[in-house]
Amino acid sequence: MTTVDLASTTKIGNGYRLISVEESPDGGLVGHLQIKLKNNVYGADIPLLQLYVKHETDSRLRVHITDAEKQRWEVPYNLLPREKPPALKQTVGRSRKDAYTYTLTPSEYAGSELIFLYTTDPFTFSVKRKSNGQTLFDSRSDESDPYSDLVFKDQYLEISTKLPKDASLYGLGENTQPHGIKLYPNDPYTLYTTDISAINLNADLYGSHPVYMDLRNVIGESSTHAVLLLNSNGMDVFYTGNSLTYKVIGGVFDFYFFSGPTPLNVVDQYTQLIGRPAPMPYWAFGFHQCRWGYHNLSVVEDVVENYKKAKIPLDVIWNDDDHMDGHKDFTLNPTNYSRPKLLEFLDKIHGQGMKYIVIIDPGIGVNTSYGVYQRGIANDVFIKYEGKPYLAQVWPGAVNFPDFLNPKTVEWWGDEIRRFHELVPVDGLWIDMNEASNFCTGLCTIPEGRICPNGTGPGWECCLDCKNITKTRWDDPPYKINASGIQVPIGYKTIATSASHYNGVLEYDAHSIYGFSQAIATHKALQGLEGKRPFILSRSTFVGLGHYAAHWTGDNKGTWDDLKYTISTMLNFGIFGVPMVGSDICGFYPAPTEELCNRWIELGAFYPFSRDHASYYSPRQELYQWETVAESARNALGMRYKLLPYLYTLNYQAHTSGAPIARPLFFTFTNETKCYGLSTQFMLGSSLMVSPVLEENKTNVEALFPPGSWYNMFDMTQVIVSKEAHYTTLDAPLHVINVHLYQNTIIPMQQGGLISKEARMTPFSLVIAFPIGATEGEAKGNLFVDDDELPEMKLGNGYSTYVDFYATVSKGMVKVWSDVQESKFALDKGWIIEKITLLGLDGIQGDFEVEVDGKPIANTSKLEFSTAEHKYTQKLKDSDQDKIKSVMTEVKGLELPVGKKFAISWKMGIKA
Repeated sequence: MTTVDLASTTKIGNGYRLISVEESPDGGLVGHLQIKLKNNVYGADIPLLQLYVKHETDSRLRVHITDAEKQRWEVPYNLLPREKPPALKQTVGRSRKDAYTYTLTPSEYAGSELIFLYTTDPFTFSVKRKSNGQTLFDSRSDESDPYSDLVFKDQYLEISTKLPKDASLYGLGENTQPHGIKLYPNDPYTLYTTDISAINLNADLYGSHPVYMDLRNVIGESSTHAVLLLNSNGMDVFYTGNSLTYKVIGGVFDFYFFSGPTPLNVVDQYTQLIGRPAPMPYWAFGFHQCRWGYHNLSVVEDVVENYKKAKIPLDVIWNDDDHMDGHKDFTLNPTNYSRPKLLEFLDKIHGQGMKYIVIIDPGIGVNTSYGVYQRGIANDVFIKYEGKPYLAQVWPGAVNFPDFLNPKTVEWWGDEIRRFHELVPVDGLWIDMNEASNFCTGLCTIPEGRICPNGTGPGWECCLDCKNITKTRWDDPPYKINASGIQVPIGYKTIATSASHYNGVLEYDAHSIYGFSQAIATHKALQGLEGKRPFILSRSTFVGLGHYAAHWTGDNKGTWDDLKYTISTMLNFGIFGVPMVGSDICGFYPAPTEELCNRWIELGAFYPFSRDHASYYSPRQELYQWETVAESARNALGMRYKLLPYLYTLNYQAHTSGAPIARPLFFTFTNETKCYGLSTQFMLGSSLMVSPVLEENKTNVEALFPPGSWYNMFDMTQVIVSKEAHYTTLDAPLHVINVHLYQNTIIPMQQGGLISKEARMTPFSLVIAFPIGATEGEAKGNLFVDDDELPEMKLGNGYSTYVDFYATVSKGMVKVWSDVQESKFALDKGWIIEKITLLGLDGIQGDFEVEVDGKPIANTSKLEFSTAEHKYTQKLKDSDQDKIKSVMTEVKGLELPVGKKFAISWKMGIKA
């Protein structure tokens, strides 16, 4: 495993001095920094920098540093909308720099939550939390530190921050982290979008997210903040445990500090800047099946039929590129996927409520008889090298890459999607290979006298005639990031970094936003088709991708280690603002064992995005291929489909506040330090904890239980009572996944089904969890329902309803009630709540009162009561056991309209 010895590196720069600072018209600070002593390591220093600092909100501070005299590359403001810093002052020139005088005496600039402090010579800055004085970021470099003061060259930027040793850091992806979700000192963190499979540990993978979350606990009190460096250039980030150093090969320093102080506050503040996560359609939370190698349509039809026969839920069937004609985007294979037969199939599955999604890659096949290519050439939409479309090779053979920074390309792409949708009414698009991936390297030409590719051997071998490009400083930069984990050239197996985009933008700068720009163009196109809510799955990601698309974690391996790694990657993407995320269930390649596939569907049933996907070269691994896996799938997916109302409500919360759907336990239990590195369990929302088996030949699992009462979702009479965070051994036979509901919560459920459309129309039930033996307490929950085809997910449009649920136990009385906003949609659907399950009380009497919209309901004779005593998985002390005789109480036969306010009250105590 590669590790980095930062201490062995030499100091590169000599820092800058602050020579002027003044208040900007927008209430920020603008200053100028002058180089102290030049050197030529990694190129010449930029002599004069502009500093801009602003408290953009109460909880967000921005620190922006760029060349004072020349515009530099930044993440385009039209792709990621945000405030613009002040324009560079044209009067600032080298001839005048001696005329500068230092004009501002205070050395701090305070906002509501954060304070920016600075020193003038050398210029350093720090960010402090106002409430407790904690230093969150500190750019000073002492003599004993292995890193430099601020360095700012054309192709090398460096800055560091000191960190307390007990800080827990998360983020900086995408990478597969073998040590779990916490950043691990001296592991390499390189950010540069790359098509190397997720089986590569500690390497730059498909996405670039230069943001980290910092969780600190001082004397039992925790606080969280986050730091984003908004920069799309390649970078290495060195984390030693007590410092963090950025080494970036271009662009600017554009830091954003988010004050938190809770993890949920942090993602709320972060996604407020980068864009709230996209609302997903309801069916997207169903189960998805895909395989690369469904050779013809009859195979796909068989897969759908076999899921039905096996009684395993299935909402979406996917095609990898099997449906295409010669791997070309927006085409159909006329023999294996003839349009008439495909349309007949889609009519059938659409009638049942199922959906169909296909893959598209950005590379457009160079083929003069191919309409997509012809129109692309006519509209001049491709990335150029020395004035000609840059030539690469992907699945169709020779390809050109669309330049999504060009407005004309966005229009052309939208038109191609429209044409394809008229050909095949797909329900979403899967954009793959968009790092961008290239099977060749350098400057290539189509070979004369031989067919390329020739149809034999693996399709990813380069068959173009190519030569390396090293003649420019963009192709061979002075500082080598740890690309692909082995310091390959940054143009290796991608677009040459000296190729040019619209307006002369270099691929060197824009590389890591390629997939992001494609997702934005795809989202615009799909939304413009029928005004429906788009569903896009993207492999490559960047800051803000979650505003447009979901993500899967790429090519993983069918191994127990890879099963475990998926949890950390999933949780990281929740922090990155991409909550709709999952991994290929059972592994993409090679063949998983039967036992592994059992355990993987049990875990994967609780990924936010749940899809089985296998490689062309792998044996079939649909969930019905083994009877044991089918049974595990029916159990786990059966529970998922009952929980769809809860998951969909989390989707609404993600869209409105950024809150991840799947979260680390420390999001809920921020003062419990045992949760800080926990990477083998996770929460769905704040109420459900998933504790999967991740090891071979295990029929139990060691699970951490934070303090409180935890109820087993598959048998709610089973309860774990935890007085302090501790590990408990849970039974987990082959077909069992442990999912527990936390106290003080109310979750809405339905009866499940084989398709989410059917499951969605079944009656609701409420599960209300109190602390075990509670005589005083309260529980809360909520439900969001809407017309999930509408592009927007919001209240107030007449097509959505939001319900808050409350329950209290006090003075011998239990009360349950609801508060409804925008009732019309739920009333029109006719949804009812037919059952309430109360957990943790000593029972309720049958005499009770029911009100709907403030009016008493007289006839309660149809109601059925049942009770079952709770069984304790963890033995309590005998003295505690004697005091607590709690039961699970079910009340059936209710007919409470979801769209109306209701109130129910009971007396405590079981009626004889």
